[in-house]
Amino acid sequence: MKTSAEARAILKKLEGQHPDADTELDYRNPFELLVATILSAQTTDVRVNQVTPALFARFPDARAMAASDPAELEGLIRQTGFFRQKARALSGMSQALLVQHGGEVPASMDTLVTLSGVGRKTANVVLGHALGVPGLPVDRHVLRVTNRIGLVSSDDPEEVERRLCELLSRDNWTVASDTFILHGRRVCKPKPECDRCAVRDACEAYRTLAAPARRRPKS
Repeated sequence: MKTSAEARAILKKLEGQHPDADTELDYRNPFELLVATILSAQTTDVRVNQVTPALFARFPDARAMAASDPAELEGLIRQTGFFRQKARALSGMSQALLVQHGGEVPASMDTLVTLSGVGRKTANVVLGHALGVPGLPVDRHVLRVTNRIGLVSSDDPEEVERRLCELLSRDNWTVASDTFILHGRRVCKPKPECDRCAVRDACEAYRTLAAPARRRPKS
């Protein structure tokens, strides 16, 4: 397993490779990011960004979305998939915000995860990007990249989040997640493009792949 110093050095190199790392969801306020992140489950950020302009024009805040007609809400988000389930989550989340929090998105992990459709990953996205509270969202890209590199050794998102938060400075949690996600999308894909990776020399998976080639006798 990597040390904190090694983890920081790896992150610095990846930040150099992906200097534009940030959430790719479009939003103007915490409520919009919360909605967009819920919609992003099992679909792409590009698809969510195609849907949200019309959605927010019709339901711009928790009060409006809490009073939405289910059929209309479903129609507006249909393209994101699982639209009935997501519509119920958005409606329930908005009603809870309205009744319990005056329509405002709370800046608390413990409170956010009580909302319909909100788990730790979604809460961390909103906290880190829209509310100024450091958070480290762990999605499939973060799991893949950090396990391959050797920063973590777990498929449990909460365990990976805990370990990465121990390794990295609190101020770097959000940008670290964004950087790992972009690296997973652009370079460390399910079929990795190791020749393009800025940290392959520190990557445990690359060392394992490269070892047989180094041992292979010359013909």
